Amino acid sequence: MTGVLNIENTDIQTASGISLTDQQKTVVGSVLDLFAGRPSLAKLQLWRDDATFTDPLTIATGRDRYQAQWYGLQSAFSSIERLSHSVTDAGNPILMDMKTKYTVKGIGKEQTIQSVIAIYLDAQGKIEKLEDRWNGELPDSKIANAFRHLNAVTVPKMISVPKNAEEDAERGN
Repeated sequence: MTGVLNIENTDIQTASGISLTDQQKTVVGSVLDLFAGRPSLAKLQLWRDDATFTDPLTIATGRDRYQAQWYGLQSAFSSIERLSHSVTDAGNPILMDMKTKYTVKGIGKEQTIQSVIAIYLDAQGKIEKLEDRWNGELPDSKIANAFRHLNAVTVPKMISVPKNAEEDAERGN
């Protein structure tokens, strides 16, 4: 049992002429929640077990790896403030521009990230790949990709993911 979906981000902004199906709204809302540091096992059930999450810091394939990335946001940042978002394409991938301000826990350093988010869905409507392209780009060098893969292996060793809905609720998710 993974609990209730309970999506917090239900006011999905779209570019002119873009409309989303109810299922796409659910997926986009859950992704906005994840980026806001509000993960839950229920929201992550919208992902395939073999899905991949990529950003400039990681390439995390498989449930154990990508779940740790999302739960890690709660550990790394004291605050996450979305400054803006807009879905720009309702196809596959769903594309969304997003601007977010992160404050690093402990040192209070603020970092604003402008992202292009690409959400790829499989035939059943589950997330099979999500790309967070900072400034619209992902690194593509052997050295950068080696570090991104290393991060995907290391983070799950440091970040615990709840085992069930009760543990999730205890964490406020």
